[in-house]
Amino acid sequence: MIGYTTIGSKDLEKTLPFYDELLSLVGGKQLMGLDRIKFYGSDEGGAMLAICTPADGGAQSCGNGQMVAIPGGSPEGADALYHKAIELGATCEGEPGQRLPFFYGAYVKDLDGNKLAFYHMTPVEG
Repeated sequence: MIGYTTIGSKDLEKTLPFYDELLSLVGGKQLMGLDRIKFYGSDEGGAMLAICTPADGGAQSCGNGQMVAIPGGSPEGADALYHKAIELGATCEGEPGQRLPFFYGAYVKDLDGNKLAFYHMTPVEG
């Protein structure tokens, strides 16, 4: 359903190494890009996350209520993404934990202030 989503960066040179390392934990890598935008994914043709400087040349800003959620594959995977993001300079927006009976998640803001969620959906018993 989603082809790609983009999040803005003030400084690609600083931001791209953050996403290179972070997304490698879930099989993500740079698939393509131009000078101002890089697309990450796990395979060509799948959903992608693009990191870019704004096309209009204006200042990057973060949307209130905007968030990109990255599946960890398990609670341990969500934990690993969270801890790697913090290690790479992200700020905590919610430590890892069970949020709902079926949702395990953790939240950070990246180097530019974009909010990311790392999560795992668990089956609901009953």
